[in-house]
Amino acid sequence: MKFCIHGHFYQPPREEPISNKIPNERGASPYKNWNERICAECYTPNAQAGNFEKISFNIGPTLFNWMFENVPETAKLIVEQENANFNKYGVGNGMAQAYNHSILPLQSWLDKITQVRWGVEEFKHRFGHSPDGMWLAETGVDLETLCALSDCGLCFTILAPWQVMPLDGQNQSGPFLVDLPDGRSPFVVFTYDREVSTKISFMPKATENGDDFLRYIFGKHNKKNGITLLASDGELYGHHQKFRDLFLTYILGDGASKLGIQWTYPALYLKENAVNKRAMLDEPSSWSCMHGVGRWSYDCGCTPGSEWKAPMREAINAIAEWVDEQYLYAFKGLNLQYYENTEYAWEMRHRYIDVMLGKKSVDKLGEEIFGGFWKEIDTNKIAILLEAQLERQKMFTSCGWFFDDFNRIEPANNIAYAAKAVWLCMKANNEKFDTSILDLLRKTNSPKTGLNAETIFLNTLERAEQRV
Repeated sequence: MKFCIHGHFYQPPREEPISNKIPNERGASPYKNWNERICAECYTPNAQAGNFEKISFNIGPTLFNWMFENVPETAKLIVEQENANFNKYGVGNGMAQAYNHSILPLQSWLDKITQVRWGVEEFKHRFGHSPDGMWLAETGVDLETLCALSDCGLCFTILAPWQVMPLDGQNQSGPFLVDLPDGRSPFVVFTYDREVSTKISFMPKATENGDDFLRYIFGKHNKKNGITLLASDGELYGHHQKFRDLFLTYILGDGASKLGIQWTYPALYLKENAVNKRAMLDEPSSWSCMHGVGRWSYDCGCTPGSEWKAPMREAINAIAEWVDEQYLYAFKGLNLQYYENTEYAWEMRHRYIDVMLGKKSVDKLGEEIFGGFWKEIDTNKIAILLEAQLERQKMFTSCGWFFDDFNRIEPANNIAYAAKAVWLCMKANNEKFDTSILDLLRKTNSPKTGLNAETIFLNTLERAEQRV
């Protein structure tokens, strides 16, 4: 029997956009903030128990950056455990993640490429080798997203079973091959077991006894020629559910040994087994919205009373368009064809992760991409505009649309990231902002408290200006 538990480890970015510091969060007491608390209850205990060596997992890049800065011992343990598998089998059990946890089916092709490339490069930087698979935020997928993953060197992802439509009357137990257009090789899609994953995610009593849980899996999900994959938020193991880290340690160790259960992970499974089943995507779709990806763009019914989501999405899209115009405008004076200007400019954004990771300066990156034409460019201006592009990516973080009310840190931060991106563009180009977008922000408000996105936006602009 081949079994796999996948943990999706991620937290919404809590850093205040202007200071880049996480404020004290009273609800996280006795810890300073929720990152510290969740780390103490989940990430560190599981790392110390060696559980990251025995599961499939992804860690959000923004969270992992925080861990390396604040709990480096835990971060290093996770890397060491993943590397143990890579050194032994030639493929690791870690998966990359789209960098800012944006819902990729709602993003442009260029944004998809940036998010995937940033996620891949961050993974390589931390783990020392390339990833084979990528976890998609909320498992949000469409065919174009799989094309972006494929073009960036990835070969598999994990989806919910209802996101695929098996061909030839086959059941929803993967993995499957999904055909891609334009000569690309078929892409592998693993699907998690809905019944078992639901039990482990939403039924605390189902995991009170590790032996019973394993016997349940053994009895009902014995797939001799396949893999049973469980997927859940990684924070279940110790934070959302106390003592779940101990449960995980047991079922991965002594409990599995008793029953002769063999744990594996997707990259290793693909190395040892051929995939022959084929499926089509139900697109766009996700694991947490029965309406596809509506939860992150309008009041689809998943979070009733969230009429603010549609104008916020519209406002963020409009701001993104304006920020992109400001970015491209800085390259107009070059003696290149327009399409070359834009192609090189977007390639520079895709590779900006090298600057973010401290591997290269903006100047060095520009020389590599533009060659001799880079001398014609105002380096300082481009550096500021690339920083604006980073804030632009942050403002699409999925958490900003996930919950029912606007009066939360997640949507407020998205608006503040948008304001910071705008402020940086104005600073670089000495350009005025299109104030018509404020009308859309004004429509984005909390029906419970009256908190308004326009207020957050303007206050952030003012605070940014005061820090100059």
